[in-house]
Amino acid sequence: MSNQENQQSTRPYKIYIHRIKTWVEVTKEQHDAYYRDIWATRKRAQYHGQCMCPKSKLWMCDGDCLACEFKAAGDGLSLDYTFENKKGKQTSLLDTLASDDASAASIMEEAELLTALYKRLQELDPDGRRMCELIMQGKSEREAAEDMQMARSTFKRRWNTVKELLREQLKDYH
Repeated sequence: MSNQENQQSTRPYKIYIHRIKTWVEVTKEQHDAYYRDIWATRKRAQYHGQCMCPKSKLWMCDGDCLACEFKAAGDGLSLDYTFENKKGKQTSLLDTLASDDASAASIMEEAELLTALYKRLQELDPDGRRMCELIMQGKSEREAAEDMQMARSTFKRRWNTVKELLREQLKDYH
């Protein structure tokens, strides 16, 4: 063993705890375990142009790139990032997303459909209404057939008839 190898194996390992700004002596295994994730995070951030830590300050790295004073935007995009569109107007990616808000017209259409569906369900025979109730409760066809004490094939045939009847009666809403 050379003198340099002997010196490296006996030297104490230290980790820098950034939050309390203190060095702590640890074993080599503890040192490597502590820094392994930090090194991987820094390497990924450097690859994407987000880490601009100078070599003289790498000892301060704790892997929290969002809070680092040396962070950079890199190749990541934000919904708030503004750019100039074809018409020369400043816009953001957030402006290009479709709205999830329901329009008043679609809410009224759905309410009208539900009212018509409820009315049609009341007009169904008791077995058809019960089938709809069981299916709307989240029961499978097999479970619903058992609840109604009928064969699954019978339930399935009658259920298809009920669905087709409702579909025909509510076709103006669909």
